[in-house]
Amino acid sequence: MDFLRFLSPFALIGLLAPAGRAVEVTVTPQQPRLGDTLVVTIQAEPGETVTEPLQVSWAEKPYPVFPLAAGRWQVLLPTTPLETPGKRLLKVEGGATPRNLAVWVANRAYPVQRIWLGTAASSLEPTDLELQRVKAFKALVSPERLWQLPFRVPNTGPMTTGFGVRRYYNGEFAQDYYHRGVDYGGGQGSPVIAPAAGRVALVGRVSEGFRLHGNTVGLDHGQGVTSIFLHLSRISVQEGQRVTSGQVIGAVGATGVATGPHLHWGLYVHGLSVDPMPWLRGLSAGRIPVSLAEALFQLSNPGVKRSQ
Repeated sequence: MDFLRFLSPFALIGLLAPAGRAVEVTVTPQQPRLGDTLVVTIQAEPGETVTEPLQVSWAEKPYPVFPLAAGRWQVLLPTTPLETPGKRLLKVEGGATPRNLAVWVANRAYPVQRIWLGTAASSLEPTDLELQRVKAFKALVSPERLWQLPFRVPNTGPMTTGFGVRRYYNGEFAQDYYHRGVDYGGGQGSPVIAPAAGRVALVGRVSEGFRLHGNTVGLDHGQGVTSIFLHLSRISVQEGQRVTSGQVIGAVGATGVATGPHLHWGLYVHGLSVDPMPWLRGLSAGRIPVSLAEALFQLSNPGVKRSQ
């Protein structure tokens, strides 16, 4: 509604602020953009006990809820550059009353890059085995959280390509494509470290059919968070192995489809590629005033009864 822009957040909160709840909800970052990971924290109010399972949906899609401590839970919500900016509905159910929150996700302009691949590289097609293994890896949602914030930069080389870049390959625009990760030009053989603790859930080699990704390591950090490392010249870990933050897992290379030696690090949340940069900063960018989000939902949906 156009008139919302003329109302201050405090006016909205005073107009439609809801009464007490069995749970309190906070959302970060305060001003999310496409590509960000939203962190939803659910806290039981003092003296309240949540007896039924909490359920969270984001844009009509359910997401798992994981405990942080007694009476405290967390949900991670991914967004991508290919989505449409605007309002998303966040529903939290399972407390005394449901929470309906309207969260605005802003657009973000991503640069365009032109890549020229040689005949040999451009003719390489991924194998079915490669695609199936990578897809299964990205879909992992392990219950144990192994990661801690902030994440670490996995290579000391300069960042050569950022997250979300759109590309032309050999003059042809790649539809429905965005750079699903960050590239580091650390030089052939420079060490690649784990940005956070995890379990090695994927090891793929060119000799096994990883023609596109090259030598690959995938780390399952737990609770739907995974990291993938591509084009390695050397792999230093085995599947099933636990690794600590900062542990060497391989070395930079140019295997698979690559224009030269570099590391590609992709970070995935519930199977969707998200910007890793906020994770390096600890995902700390202020909280959305949830009373305001709830008020905006009511103003946008006047026919929906407000929970008391």
